[in-house]
Parts: sequence; structure tokens; C-alpha cells
Amino acid sequence: MFEIDLWTEKYRPKKLKEMIGQEHIVERLEAFVKNNSLPHCLFSGPAGVGKTTAALCIAYEIFGDEWQNNFLELNASDERGIDTIRTKVKDFARTIPLGEKKFKIIYLDEADSLTADAQQALRRMMESYSNTCRFILACNYSSKIIPPIQSRTAVFRFSSLPKEKIESYLDMIANNEGIKIDKKALDAIIYISEGDMRKAINILQTAASTSKKITEDIIYSTTSRADPEIIRKMLEFAIAGKFIKAREILLKVMLEQGLSGEDVVKEIHKQIMNLDISDEKKVMLFEKTGECEFRITEGSNALIQLEALLAQFMLAK
Repeated sequence: MFEIDLWTEKYRPKKLKEMIGQEHIVERLEAFVKNNSLPHCLFSGPAGVGKTTAALCIAYEIFGDEWQNNFLELNASDERGIDTIRTKVKDFARTIPLGEKKFKIIYLDEADSLTADAQQALRRMMESYSNTCRFILACNYSSKIIPPIQSRTAVFRFSSLPKEKIESYLDMIANNEGIKIDKKALDAIIYISEGDMRKAINILQTAASTSKKITEDIIYSTTSRADPEIIRKMLEFAIAGKFIKAREILLKVMLEQGLSGEDVVKEIHKQIMNLDISDEKKVMLFEKTGECEFRITEGSNALIQLEALLAQFMLAK
């Protein structure tokens, strides 16, 4: 059995140079750390690509053993109002840093969830306490951060991690934990995680709780995701005019495997590009898939909508 501790924390890098896949950002941040200086920063990018890790690494390297006393982490999606900015953030920012350092660091995760009023209050605070505190804001969408804050920060745009980097890191974890994982299982994790390292490590840990020898089937069963090969086979039957066989696969996926309609329609969307049909028909099927997904999220019966979608694939022939 795996350890109680989360592997995402156990294998989190402690230094910037240990981070993978963000070399262009690490190089810039290391220059600031080396000079014992740091501007206000805005980390923008998808989930699970190293934004929080980068902020913690900066704190480890600048403050050393005193990092916890000089570093405040808040999740703006939980505490998104102006009161949080005026109380917790202000109280921490106004006090002098411990030790010989010249500033503290406040890390606001999911800063794009802050209300407009809270962002305006934060803008003013970044000006007032710049002598004793540096702000690092992390967000998925930098466009949701007001321009006055963007202009006061150095922007670092994180990108999704490449397949090779995730694969090598998962191999390292598997070797350390005494787990055997085959190539198809690794590919399945990378496919499901979509460049999100945190998600990939959590999938590996979940799968390792069931078996020390991880296969592709274990990955899809533990993540409750549709197998791409099965979904593509279902669509190929529909395109070939074999509606009954396509429907049988759909029923098996939804009733026996217990997948939701949204899970199935999302995998259908991914597999359309792999079908051997013209671009014009792919465009039409993308449109029909979008309509199906909308109806399901609005509360329509998922099975009926997916059967209707398979009928559209058959008509596309």
C-alpha cells in the first residue's frame, strides 16, 4: 500500500532548478532569487503545471528555515471578498519580515476568482506595502486580472507540461515506490491528465492503491474514464451504419461501467478527429456533439441524447 502522504507533496520540488517543463520561467526566477530580490509576480497558466510549486521554491530558497514565518498562502477562490484583502492580507503585509530579509511573500492562488472590489483593494495594498511585502498572484486566466494589477507585476506564463517530462517524472516516482507500470498505462495517465502533473501523480497513486503492477485497464477503471479505443470503435460502427452495435457499446459503457453522459460526450469530442471522414463531416459532427453536451448539462436524459448523437454519426455516412 502507498503511504498516507500525498505523492504530490512528497515529490514536490524544493528548489527551482528541480522543476521540470518550465525552464524558460525557472531561469528568470533564479536570477531574482540569486540577487535576493523579487518583484510582484503574476503566474498565469493551466492547473497543475507548477505555479504553486514555483512560489514555494522561491520561499524555500530566499528564507530558508524561516520560510513559513515569512510566507502566507491564501486560496482566493475560498476567500475572494474584499474583507479578506483588508484583514488577512493587510495584517500580514504590514508587519516586518523575520530574520534579515527585506520582505515577506504573500501568495494568492486562483487570484482570478477575486471580486473586482477585492482586486482594487489589492492594487492599492501592493503599492502601500511594497517595501515590506511582495505579492505573487496565480491564476488560470490572466485576462480576469484587472489591468492596474497586471501593470504592477512581472508576468510569467506557464505552459502545459510536455508528454516526455510527465512520463519521466512518473517513471521516477514508480521506481521509488516499487511500482511496475507498463507503457500503455503511462500513455493512459498522460492522455487523461492533459499536461497536468498534479493530476497525473494523483492518478498514479490511486492506481497504486489497487495493484503494484499497473495496467491500462486499471487506470481507466480507477479514474472512471471512458477507454478511447472503445469510444472510437463505437463511433466507427455508427459511421459504418451499424447503429445497433454502436448502441450496444454505448449501453455497456454507461450501464456496466457507470460512466456519466458528460464523460462519454467529452471522449466522443476527442475521437472525432481520428475518424476516417471528410473535414466537412467532422465539422458537422463537432456541432452536433456540442448541442448534445449542452442538452445533457441542462438536464436532458443523457442516454437519449447520446443515442440521438449516434444517429447523427450514422447519417454522416
